[in-house]
Amino acid sequence: MKIEKLEPSQHRQGRWLVWLEDGSLVRVGEGDVVSLGLYTGKELSEPEGAALAAAARQGELNRRALNLLSQRPMSRKELVDKLSAPSRRRRTPAQEDALSPDREELEREREQRTEGALRAADRMEQLGLLNDGEYAGMLVRHYAAKGYGPRKLRDELYRRGVPRQFWEEALEQCPAQEGQLDELVRRRMRGAEPTRETLKKTSDYLARRGFSWEEISVALERYQELWEG
Repeated sequence: MKIEKLEPSQHRQGRWLVWLEDGSLVRVGEGDVVSLGLYTGKELSEPEGAALAAAARQGELNRRALNLLSQRPMSRKELVDKLSAPSRRRRTPAQEDALSPDREELEREREQRTEGALRAADRMEQLGLLNDGEYAGMLVRHYAAKGYGPRKLRDELYRRGVPRQFWEEALEQCPAQEGQLDELVRRRMRGAEPTRETLKKTSDYLARRGFSWEEISVALERYQELWEG
C-alpha cells in the first residue's frame, strides 16, 4: 500500500492526514509520523500498514478520552471502562443473519479494546488530566457538602472505581460534619416533638445518607436537649 499524500491537518494541531492509494484517509499524530517514518510516496509493507492502522485507532481512543474528561472528571477505571466498551451499532437484517464471530475472535477484540483504553488512560495521566488521588478528594468534598456521611462517601468511592489506596487521604479532607448533621436533624424534624416515631424516621433518613448509628444517636440527643431546654 502506497502513501499518496501526507499533510498536516488544517483543523487540529498535531494531527496529520495520510492519504493511501486506495483512496482511504488515515489520521495520525505527529509522533506517529516520525516513529513510523511516514512520507509521501512511501510503500508500506504489511506490518507497516498494520502499525499505521493501530496508530490511527489509538489516536482516536486518545481523542475520545480527552472528550470524556472534558465533560466531567472521572477515575481511571471509569475512563477505561467507557473506552473499552464495545460500540452498540444497530444491525441490519443481513448482519443479523450472518454467522456470529467465534469466541476467540471476540476475546481478541475485547483484549485489543482494553489494551488501547489502558494506553489512552496512561496518556491522560501523563498529561495531568487523570489523577485518582485528586478525583477521590473531589468526590469526598462534593458529597460531604451535600450532607452525606462517611459510609456514603466510601460507597461512592467504591462505585466510581477509585483504588482504596486513595480513600483514607481523601476522607481526611472531609470537614467536620457535626454542625451539618445537626442541621439535617433540624430540617428533618421541622421543630416536631422528639417522639419515638419522629426520632426513628429521622434516624432512618440519616442512616440512608451514610451516617453511623453512633453519629446519629449523638445528634438526636443534641436535638432532644435543645427541644426540652
